[in-house]
Amino acid sequence: MTDLTRLTAAETAAKIASGETSAVEVAKAHLDRIAAIDEKVHAFLHVDTEGALAAARAVDGKRAKGEKLGPLAGVPLALKDIFTTEGVPTTVGSKILEGWIPPYDATLTRKLKDAGIVILGKTNMDEFAMGSSTENSAYGPTGNPWDLTRIPGGSGGGSSAALASFQAPLAIGTDTGGSIRQPAAVTGTVGVKPTYGAVSRYGMVAFSSSLDQGGPCARTVLDAALLHEAIAGHDPLDSTSIDAPVPPVVEAARSGDVRGLRVGVVKEFAGEGYQAGVMERFNDSVEMLRELGAEVVEVSCPSFTYALAAYYLIAPSECSSNLARFDGLRYGLRTGDDGTRSAEEVTSLTREAGFGPEVKRRIMLGTYALSSGYYDAYYGSAQKVRTLITRDFERAFGEVDVLVSPTTPTTAFPIGERADDPMAMYLADLCTIPANLAGNAAMSLPCGLAPEDGLPVGLQIIAPALADDRLYRVGAAVEAAFTARWGHPLLEEAPTL
Repeated sequence: MTDLTRLTAAETAAKIASGETSAVEVAKAHLDRIAAIDEKVHAFLHVDTEGALAAARAVDGKRAKGEKLGPLAGVPLALKDIFTTEGVPTTVGSKILEGWIPPYDATLTRKLKDAGIVILGKTNMDEFAMGSSTENSAYGPTGNPWDLTRIPGGSGGGSSAALASFQAPLAIGTDTGGSIRQPAAVTGTVGVKPTYGAVSRYGMVAFSSSLDQGGPCARTVLDAALLHEAIAGHDPLDSTSIDAPVPPVVEAARSGDVRGLRVGVVKEFAGEGYQAGVMERFNDSVEMLRELGAEVVEVSCPSFTYALAAYYLIAPSECSSNLARFDGLRYGLRTGDDGTRSAEEVTSLTREAGFGPEVKRRIMLGTYALSSGYYDAYYGSAQKVRTLITRDFERAFGEVDVLVSPTTPTTAFPIGERADDPMAMYLADLCTIPANLAGNAAMSLPCGLAPEDGLPVGLQIIAPALADDRLYRVGAAVEAAFTARWGHPLLEEAPTL
Protein backbone atom coordinates (compact mmCIF):
# COMPACT_ATOMS: atom_id res chain seq x y z
CA MET A 1 0.00 0.00 0.00
CA THR A 2 1.17 3.54 -0.77
CA ASP A 3 2.66 5.35 2.22
CA LEU A 4 0.15 8.17 2.52
CA THR A 5 2.63 10.38 4.36
CA ARG A 6 4.99 10.41 1.37
CA LEU A 7 2.47 11.81 -1.12
CA THR A 8 2.38 15.45 -2.14
CA ALA A 9 -0.67 17.47 -1.15
CA ALA A 10 -1.92 17.43 -4.74
CA GLU A 11 -1.55 13.64 -4.93
CA THR A 12 -3.26 13.22 -1.56
CA ALA A 13 -6.18 15.41 -2.60
CA ALA A 14 -6.58 13.45 -5.84
CA LYS A 15 -6.68 10.10 -4.02
CA ILE A 16 -9.28 11.39 -1.56
CA ALA A 17 -11.38 12.90 -4.36
CA SER A 18 -11.31 9.64 -6.35
CA GLY A 19 -12.30 7.56 -3.34
CA GLU A 20 -9.05 5.60 -3.43
CA THR A 21 -8.55 6.63 0.19
CA SER A 22 -10.45 8.70 2.73
CA ALA A 23 -9.61 11.87 4.60
CA VAL A 24 -9.80 9.91 7.86
CA GLU A 25 -7.27 7.34 6.61
CA VAL A 26 -4.93 10.14 5.54
CA ALA A 27 -5.29 11.95 8.88
CA LYS A 28 -4.66 8.74 10.84
CA ALA A 29 -1.53 8.00 8.80
CA HIS A 30 -0.07 11.40 9.60
CA LEU A 31 -1.09 11.28 13.26
CA ASP A 32 0.60 7.87 13.52
CA ARG A 33 3.72 9.32 11.91
CA ILE A 34 3.73 12.20 14.41
CA ALA A 35 3.34 9.76 17.32
CA ALA A 36 6.21 7.66 15.99
CA ILE A 37 8.86 10.31 15.35
CA ASP A 38 7.99 13.73 16.73
CA GLU A 39 9.53 12.99 20.10
CA LYS A 40 12.86 13.15 18.23
CA VAL A 41 12.05 16.08 15.92
CA HIS A 42 9.85 18.22 18.21
CA ALA A 43 8.06 19.90 15.32
CA PHE A 44 4.75 20.15 17.20
CA LEU A 45 3.82 21.97 20.39
CA HIS A 46 0.28 20.63 20.35
CA VAL A 47 -1.26 17.77 18.34
CA ASP A 48 -5.03 18.09 17.98
CA THR A 49 -5.86 14.43 17.37
CA GLU A 50 -9.58 14.69 18.07
CA GLY A 51 -10.00 17.91 16.10
CA ALA A 52 -8.09 16.55 13.11
CA LEU A 53 -10.12 13.34 12.96
CA ALA A 54 -13.38 15.25 13.35
CA ALA A 55 -12.42 17.56 10.47
CA ALA A 56 -11.45 14.58 8.32
CA ARG A 57 -14.75 12.82 9.06
CA ALA A 58 -16.60 16.00 8.08
CA VAL A 59 -14.81 16.06 4.71
CA ASP A 60 -15.65 12.41 4.06
CA GLY A 61 -19.26 13.03 5.03
CA LYS A 62 -19.61 15.98 2.66
CA ARG A 63 -18.03 14.02 -0.17
CA ALA A 64 -20.41 11.13 0.43
CA LYS A 65 -23.33 13.56 0.07
CA GLY A 66 -21.93 14.90 -3.19
CA GLU A 67 -21.17 18.36 -1.83
CA LYS A 68 -18.65 20.50 -3.68
CA LEU A 69 -15.30 20.62 -1.88
CA GLY A 70 -12.12 22.63 -2.31
CA PRO A 71 -9.05 21.28 -4.13
CA LEU A 72 -7.25 20.56 -0.83
CA ALA A 73 -10.18 19.09 1.09
CA GLY A 74 -9.00 16.37 3.44
CA VAL A 75 -5.29 17.22 3.14
CA PRO A 76 -3.49 17.52 6.52
CA LEU A 77 -1.62 20.66 7.55
CA ALA A 78 0.70 21.78 10.36
CA LEU A 79 -0.15 25.29 11.62
CA LYS A 80 2.47 27.60 13.09
CA ASP A 81 1.53 28.36 16.70
CA ILE A 82 1.11 32.06 16.04
CA PHE A 83 -2.42 31.89 14.57
CA THR A 84 -5.33 31.87 16.97
CA THR A 85 -7.33 28.65 16.76
CA GLU A 86 -10.62 28.40 18.62
CA GLY A 87 -10.44 25.84 21.40
CA VAL A 88 -6.81 24.91 20.68
CA PRO A 89 -3.78 26.26 22.63
CA THR A 90 -1.93 29.15 20.98
CA THR A 91 1.34 29.91 22.76
CA VAL A 92 3.49 31.72 20.15
CA GLY A 93 6.36 29.66 21.57
CA SER A 94 6.23 31.71 24.79
CA LYS A 95 5.65 30.91 28.45
CA ILE A 96 3.61 34.09 28.75
CA LEU A 97 0.81 32.44 26.74
CA GLU A 98 1.28 28.88 27.98
CA GLY A 99 -2.10 27.16 28.09
CA TRP A 100 -4.01 30.07 26.54
CA ILE A 101 -7.06 28.86 24.59
CA PRO A 102 -8.29 31.47 22.07
CA PRO A 103 -12.05 32.04 21.83
CA TYR A 104 -11.89 32.72 18.07
CA ASP A 105 -10.16 31.69 14.84
CA ALA A 106 -7.71 33.83 12.92
CA THR A 107 -8.95 34.61 9.41
CA LEU A 108 -6.29 32.29 8.00
CA THR A 109 -7.37 29.50 10.36
CA ARG A 110 -10.97 29.96 9.30
CA LYS A 111 -10.01 29.87 5.61
CA LEU A 112 -8.16 26.59 6.16
CA LYS A 113 -11.21 25.09 7.84
CA ASP A 114 -13.55 26.40 5.14
CA ALA A 115 -11.30 24.77 2.51
CA GLY A 116 -11.66 21.39 4.27
CA ILE A 117 -7.97 21.31 5.16
CA VAL A 118 -7.33 19.14 8.22
CA ILE A 119 -5.27 20.94 10.87
CA LEU A 120 -3.11 18.36 12.67
CA GLY A 121 -1.82 20.71 15.35
CA LYS A 122 0.35 23.72 16.17
CA THR A 123 4.05 23.83 15.38
CA ASN A 124 7.07 24.99 17.37
CA MET A 125 8.58 28.41 16.72
CA ASP A 126 10.94 31.02 18.07
CA GLU A 127 9.14 32.92 20.81
CA PHE A 128 6.90 35.58 19.21
CA ALA A 129 8.63 34.72 15.90
CA MET A 130 11.85 36.37 17.07
CA GLY A 131 14.74 34.28 15.85
CA SER A 132 16.35 32.43 12.98
CA SER A 133 16.71 28.94 14.42
CA THR A 134 13.68 27.94 16.59
CA GLU A 135 16.13 27.75 19.49
CA ASN A 136 14.32 30.67 21.15
CA SER A 137 11.16 28.64 21.76
CA ALA A 138 10.28 28.49 25.44
CA TYR A 139 9.48 24.79 24.87
CA GLY A 140 12.86 23.72 23.52
CA PRO A 141 14.41 23.61 20.04
CA THR A 142 13.25 21.65 17.00
CA GLY A 143 15.70 19.44 15.13
CA ASN A 144 16.37 19.53 11.39
CA PRO A 145 15.25 16.17 9.92
CA TRP A 146 18.38 16.12 7.75
CA ASP A 147 20.50 16.20 10.91
CA LEU A 148 18.71 16.42 14.25
CA THR A 149 21.72 18.15 15.82
CA ARG A 150 21.19 21.14 13.51
CA ILE A 151 18.59 23.91 13.41
CA PRO A 152 15.53 23.69 11.10
CA GLY A 153 15.57 27.43 10.54
CA GLY A 154 13.47 30.03 12.25
CA SER A 155 11.23 31.36 13.35
CA GLY A 156 8.99 28.71 11.75
CA GLY A 157 11.27 25.72 12.24
CA GLY A 158 8.45 23.52 13.49
CA SER A 159 6.50 23.93 10.26
CA SER A 160 9.51 23.26 8.03
CA ALA A 161 10.59 20.26 10.11
CA ALA A 162 7.07 18.79 9.98
CA LEU A 163 7.25 18.91 6.18
CA ALA A 164 10.77 17.54 5.86
CA SER A 165 10.05 14.65 8.25
CA PHE A 166 6.81 13.74 6.40
CA GLN A 167 4.59 14.52 9.37
CA ALA A 168 2.45 16.82 7.20
CA PRO A 169 2.31 17.59 3.45
CA LEU A 170 1.39 21.23 4.04
CA ALA A 171 2.24 23.83 6.67
CA ILE A 172 1.71 27.50 7.43
CA GLY A 173 4.45 29.90 8.44
CA THR A 174 4.90 33.62 8.96
CA ASP A 175 7.63 35.77 7.50
CA THR A 176 8.78 38.98 9.18
CA GLY A 177 12.39 38.94 7.99
CA GLY A 178 12.65 35.53 6.35
CA SER A 179 10.92 33.14 8.75
CA ILE A 180 9.16 31.18 5.98
CA ARG A 181 11.95 31.20 3.41
CA GLN A 182 14.93 30.60 5.69
CA PRO A 183 13.48 27.41 7.27
CA ALA A 184 12.48 26.19 3.80
CA ALA A 185 16.04 26.68 2.57
CA VAL A 186 17.73 24.69 5.32
CA THR A 187 15.22 21.81 5.27
CA GLY A 188 14.91 21.31 1.50
CA THR A 189 11.28 22.45 1.32
CA VAL A 190 9.33 25.25 -0.40
CA GLY A 191 8.29 28.41 1.41
CA VAL A 192 6.55 31.53 0.09
CA LYS A 193 6.22 35.02 1.53
CA PRO A 194 3.26 36.49 -0.35
CA THR A 195 2.99 40.19 -1.12
CA TYR A 196 2.49 42.10 2.14
CA GLY A 197 -1.24 42.34 2.78
CA ALA A 198 -2.17 39.46 0.48
CA VAL A 199 -2.91 37.09 3.38
CA SER A 200 -4.86 38.41 6.36
CA ARG A 201 -3.02 39.11 9.60
CA TYR A 202 -6.25 39.13 11.65
CA GLY A 203 -5.75 36.69 14.51
CA MET A 204 -2.02 36.35 13.87
CA VAL A 205 -0.18 37.38 17.05
CA ALA A 206 1.76 40.48 16.01
CA PHE A 207 5.54 40.84 16.16
CA SER A 208 6.21 43.68 13.68
CA SER A 209 2.99 44.82 12.07
CA SER A 210 4.45 46.47 8.98
CA LEU A 211 6.55 43.39 8.17
CA ASP A 212 4.65 40.26 9.35
CA GLN A 213 3.15 38.11 6.62
CA GLY A 214 1.62 34.63 6.76
CA GLY A 215 2.24 32.26 3.89
CA PRO A 216 2.32 28.70 2.56
CA CYS A 217 4.94 26.04 3.23
CA ALA A 218 5.02 22.77 1.29
CA ARG A 219 7.23 20.12 -0.31
CA THR A 220 6.50 21.18 -3.90
CA VAL A 221 5.85 24.43 -5.73
CA LEU A 222 2.39 23.29 -6.88
CA ASP A 223 1.38 22.35 -3.33
CA ALA A 224 2.47 25.79 -2.12
CA ALA A 225 0.43 27.43 -4.89
CA LEU A 226 -2.70 25.44 -3.99
CA LEU A 227 -2.33 26.46 -0.34
CA HIS A 228 -1.55 30.07 -1.30
CA GLU A 229 -4.82 30.25 -3.24
CA ALA A 230 -6.73 28.84 -0.26
CA ILE A 231 -5.47 31.37 2.29
CA ALA A 232 -5.08 34.59 0.26
CA GLY A 233 -7.66 37.28 -0.36
CA HIS A 234 -8.99 40.53 1.02
CA ASP A 235 -10.14 40.60 4.64
CA PRO A 236 -12.12 43.59 5.96
CA LEU A 237 -11.04 42.62 9.50
CA ASP A 238 -7.42 43.48 8.61
CA SER A 239 -6.77 47.16 7.84
CA THR A 240 -3.56 46.26 5.96
CA SER A 241 -5.27 43.67 3.75
CA ILE A 242 -5.03 44.35 0.01
CA ASP A 243 -8.34 44.57 -1.82
CA ALA A 244 -7.12 42.99 -5.06
CA PRO A 245 -7.64 39.68 -6.88
CA VAL A 246 -5.38 36.79 -5.89
CA PRO A 247 -2.77 36.36 -8.66
CA PRO A 248 -3.13 33.16 -10.77
CA VAL A 249 -0.56 31.26 -8.72
CA VAL A 250 -1.85 27.74 -9.40
CA GLU A 251 -1.95 28.33 -13.16
CA ALA A 252 1.63 29.66 -13.00
CA ALA A 253 2.80 26.67 -10.97
CA ARG A 254 1.34 24.30 -13.55
CA SER A 255 3.02 26.10 -16.48
CA GLY A 256 6.59 26.63 -15.29
CA ASP A 257 7.76 28.26 -18.53
CA VAL A 258 10.55 30.86 -18.15
CA ARG A 259 11.47 31.34 -21.80
CA GLY A 260 12.06 35.02 -22.45
CA LEU A 261 11.81 35.92 -18.77
CA ARG A 262 14.37 38.43 -17.51
CA VAL A 263 16.08 37.25 -14.32
CA GLY A 264 18.25 39.57 -12.24
CA VAL A 265 21.11 38.28 -10.07
CA VAL A 266 21.55 40.65 -7.13
CA LYS A 267 25.19 41.72 -7.00
CA GLU A 268 25.06 42.54 -3.27
CA PHE A 269 24.03 38.99 -2.28
CA ALA A 270 27.47 37.43 -2.59
CA GLY A 271 30.97 37.69 -1.17
CA GLU A 272 32.34 37.40 2.34
CA GLY A 273 30.23 35.33 4.73
CA TYR A 274 28.66 33.11 2.07
CA GLN A 275 29.42 29.40 2.30
CA ALA A 276 31.24 28.15 -0.81
CA GLY A 277 28.81 25.27 -1.32
CA VAL A 278 25.82 27.61 -1.10
CA MET A 279 27.24 29.82 -3.84
CA GLU A 280 28.09 26.75 -5.94
CA ARG A 281 24.48 25.54 -5.81
CA PHE A 282 23.19 29.05 -6.47
CA ASN A 283 25.39 29.38 -9.56
CA ASP A 284 24.04 26.01 -10.75
CA SER A 285 20.54 27.46 -10.43
CA VAL A 286 21.42 30.54 -12.45
CA GLU A 287 22.91 28.36 -15.19
CA MET A 288 19.78 26.20 -15.09
CA LEU A 289 17.63 29.28 -15.70
CA ARG A 290 19.75 30.16 -18.72
CA GLU A 291 19.33 26.64 -20.08
CA LEU A 292 15.58 26.94 -19.63
CA GLY A 293 15.51 30.04 -21.84
CA ALA A 294 15.60 32.88 -19.33
CA GLU A 295 17.74 35.96 -19.89
CA VAL A 296 20.03 36.42 -16.88
CA VAL A 297 21.59 39.80 -16.03
CA GLU A 298 23.36 41.20 -12.98
CA VAL A 299 21.63 44.02 -11.13
CA SER A 300 22.85 46.21 -8.30
CA CYS A 301 20.75 47.22 -5.31
CA PRO A 302 23.24 49.20 -3.19
CA SER A 303 20.79 50.03 -0.38
CA PHE A 304 20.41 46.30 0.40
CA THR A 305 23.72 46.65 2.27
CA TYR A 306 21.86 48.57 4.99
CA ALA A 307 18.79 46.33 5.13
CA LEU A 308 19.91 44.25 8.12
CA ALA A 309 20.61 47.34 10.25
CA ALA A 310 17.32 48.99 9.25
CA TYR A 311 15.34 45.83 9.98
CA TYR A 312 16.80 45.44 13.46
CA LEU A 313 15.61 48.92 14.34
CA ILE A 314 12.17 48.79 12.72
CA ALA A 315 11.16 45.29 13.85
CA PRO A 316 12.17 45.70 17.53
CA SER A 317 10.52 49.13 17.64
CA GLU A 318 7.23 47.67 16.46
CA CYS A 319 7.57 44.64 18.73
CA SER A 320 8.09 46.87 21.78
CA SER A 321 4.72 48.42 21.02
CA ASN A 322 2.89 45.20 20.11
CA LEU A 323 4.08 43.23 23.12
CA ALA A 324 2.96 45.92 25.58
CA ARG A 325 -0.44 44.16 25.66
CA PHE A 326 1.09 41.18 27.49
CA ASP A 327 0.80 42.58 30.98
CA GLY A 328 -0.43 39.65 33.06
CA LEU A 329 -3.73 41.42 33.72
CA ARG A 330 -5.95 40.48 30.77
CA TYR A 331 -4.92 37.00 29.60
CA GLY A 332 -2.02 34.57 29.70
CA LEU A 333 0.49 34.14 32.49
CA ARG A 334 0.09 36.12 35.72
CA THR A 335 2.89 36.06 38.31
CA GLY A 336 3.08 37.60 41.77
CA ASP A 337 -0.60 38.46 42.15
CA ASP A 338 -0.84 37.60 45.87
CA GLY A 339 -2.89 40.63 46.85
CA THR A 340 0.06 42.62 48.20
CA ARG A 341 1.49 43.93 44.94
CA SER A 342 0.41 46.74 42.64
CA ALA A 343 -0.65 46.13 39.05
CA GLU A 344 2.69 47.54 37.88
CA GLU A 345 4.60 45.06 40.05
CA VAL A 346 2.50 42.12 38.80
CA THR A 347 3.11 43.20 35.19
CA SER A 348 6.86 43.46 35.79
CA LEU A 349 7.07 40.05 37.46
CA THR A 350 4.91 38.46 34.75
CA ARG A 351 7.06 39.81 31.94
CA GLU A 352 10.24 38.79 33.72
CA ALA A 353 8.95 35.22 34.06
CA GLY A 354 7.08 35.00 30.76
CA PHE A 355 9.41 36.55 28.17
CA GLY A 356 12.62 34.86 27.07
CA PRO A 357 16.04 36.52 26.58
CA GLU A 358 15.66 37.27 22.84
CA VAL A 359 12.22 38.85 23.28
CA LYS A 360 13.51 41.00 26.15
CA ARG A 361 16.52 42.01 24.06
CA ARG A 362 14.34 43.19 21.19
CA ILE A 363 11.84 44.98 23.44
CA MET A 364 14.67 46.92 25.08
CA LEU A 365 16.27 47.75 21.73
CA GLY A 366 12.95 48.89 20.28
CA THR A 367 11.98 50.94 23.31
CA TYR A 368 15.35 52.69 23.20
CA ALA A 369 15.06 53.38 19.45
CA LEU A 370 11.62 54.97 19.98
CA SER A 371 12.58 57.00 23.03
CA SER A 372 12.67 60.78 23.13
CA GLY A 373 15.84 62.14 21.56
CA TYR A 374 16.62 58.94 19.65
CA TYR A 375 13.51 58.43 17.51
CA ASP A 376 14.77 60.42 14.51
CA ALA A 377 18.34 59.19 14.82
CA TYR A 378 17.39 55.51 14.85
CA TYR A 379 13.80 54.60 13.93
CA GLY A 380 13.35 57.57 11.59
CA SER A 381 16.64 56.89 9.83
CA ALA A 382 15.77 53.21 9.45
CA GLN A 383 12.51 54.13 7.75
CA LYS A 384 14.43 56.34 5.30
CA VAL A 385 16.66 53.36 4.47
CA ARG A 386 13.50 51.32 3.95
CA THR A 387 12.41 53.83 1.32
CA LEU A 388 15.79 53.57 -0.42
CA ILE A 389 15.50 49.77 -0.49
CA THR A 390 12.01 50.03 -2.00
CA ARG A 391 13.40 52.35 -4.69
CA ASP A 392 16.22 49.91 -5.44
CA PHE A 393 13.62 47.21 -6.01
CA GLU A 394 11.59 49.50 -8.26
CA ARG A 395 14.66 50.27 -10.40
CA ALA A 396 15.61 46.59 -10.57
CA PHE A 397 12.11 45.52 -11.58
CA GLY A 398 12.22 48.13 -14.31
CA GLU A 399 14.98 46.01 -15.88
CA VAL A 400 14.00 42.44 -14.93
CA ASP A 401 10.93 40.36 -14.15
CA VAL A 402 12.28 38.62 -11.03
CA LEU A 403 15.39 38.72 -8.85
CA VAL A 404 17.26 35.65 -7.60
CA SER A 405 19.77 35.04 -4.82
CA PRO A 406 20.76 32.42 -2.27
CA THR A 407 18.08 32.25 0.42
CA THR A 408 20.57 31.96 3.26
CA PRO A 409 24.33 32.56 3.34
CA THR A 410 24.98 29.13 4.92
CA THR A 411 23.35 25.76 5.39
CA ALA A 412 21.80 24.74 8.73
CA PHE A 413 24.20 25.33 11.61
CA PRO A 414 24.48 23.16 14.73
CA ILE A 415 22.03 23.82 17.56
CA GLY A 416 23.75 26.04 20.11
CA GLU A 417 26.52 27.24 17.79
CA ARG A 418 25.26 30.83 17.62
CA ALA A 419 23.33 30.93 20.89
CA ASP A 420 25.71 33.45 22.48
CA ASP A 421 26.25 35.54 19.36
CA PRO A 422 23.07 37.43 18.37
CA MET A 423 24.79 39.22 15.48
CA ALA A 424 25.86 35.94 13.89
CA MET A 425 22.31 34.68 14.29
CA TYR A 426 20.84 37.82 12.68
CA LEU A 427 23.06 37.37 9.60
CA ALA A 428 21.06 34.25 8.69
CA ASP A 429 18.37 36.61 7.34
CA LEU A 430 20.77 38.73 5.29
CA CYS A 431 19.22 37.84 1.91
CA THR A 432 15.59 37.65 2.96
CA ILE A 433 15.06 40.92 4.86
CA PRO A 434 14.94 43.36 1.89
CA ALA A 435 11.77 41.76 0.47
CA ASN A 436 10.01 42.26 3.82
CA LEU A 437 11.06 45.89 4.06
CA ALA A 438 9.64 46.57 0.59
CA GLY A 439 6.60 44.29 0.88
CA ASN A 440 7.50 42.25 -2.20
CA ALA A 441 6.65 38.59 -2.81
CA ALA A 442 9.42 36.00 -2.40
CA MET A 443 9.94 32.25 -2.46
CA SER A 444 12.59 29.75 -1.44
CA LEU A 445 12.87 26.33 -3.06
CA PRO A 446 15.55 23.61 -2.95
CA CYS A 447 18.43 23.84 -5.41
CA GLY A 448 20.63 20.99 -4.18
CA LEU A 449 22.95 19.96 -1.38
CA ALA A 450 26.12 21.78 -0.32
CA PRO A 451 29.14 19.57 -1.02
CA GLU A 452 30.82 20.41 2.32
CA ASP A 453 28.11 19.00 4.57
CA GLY A 454 25.43 17.39 2.36
CA LEU A 455 22.74 19.77 3.65
CA PRO A 456 20.05 21.56 1.61
CA VAL A 457 20.56 24.91 -0.09
CA GLY A 458 17.72 27.25 -1.03
CA LEU A 459 17.24 29.43 -4.10
CA GLN A 460 15.38 32.68 -3.41
CA ILE A 461 13.13 34.23 -6.06
CA ILE A 462 11.76 37.76 -5.51
CA ALA A 463 8.90 39.30 -7.51
CA PRO A 464 7.22 42.72 -7.43
CA ALA A 465 4.24 43.28 -5.16
CA LEU A 466 1.08 41.56 -6.48
CA ALA A 467 3.14 39.58 -9.01
CA ASP A 468 3.27 36.48 -6.81
CA ASP A 469 2.46 34.28 -9.81
CA ARG A 470 5.94 35.00 -11.20
CA LEU A 471 7.44 33.20 -8.20
CA TYR A 472 5.49 30.07 -9.04
CA ARG A 473 6.26 30.26 -12.74
CA VAL A 474 10.00 30.41 -12.12
CA GLY A 475 9.90 28.06 -9.14
CA ALA A 476 8.01 25.36 -11.05
CA ALA A 477 10.47 25.50 -13.94
CA VAL A 478 13.52 25.24 -11.70
CA GLU A 479 11.94 22.50 -9.57
CA ALA A 480 11.07 20.38 -12.61
CA ALA A 481 14.53 20.80 -14.12
CA PHE A 482 16.34 19.91 -10.90
CA THR A 483 14.06 16.95 -10.18
CA ALA A 484 14.77 15.63 -13.68
CA ARG A 485 18.52 16.09 -13.12
CA TRP A 486 18.48 14.39 -9.70
CA GLY A 487 16.02 11.69 -10.73
CA HIS A 488 13.84 12.31 -7.66
CA PRO A 489 12.77 15.11 -5.31
CA LEU A 490 15.57 16.37 -3.06
CA LEU A 491 13.83 15.22 0.13
CA GLU A 492 14.24 11.59 -0.94
CA GLU A 493 17.92 12.03 -0.04
CA ALA A 494 17.10 12.99 3.54
CA PRO A 495 17.89 10.40 6.25
CA THR A 496 15.00 8.15 7.26
CA LEU A 497 13.78 8.93 10.77
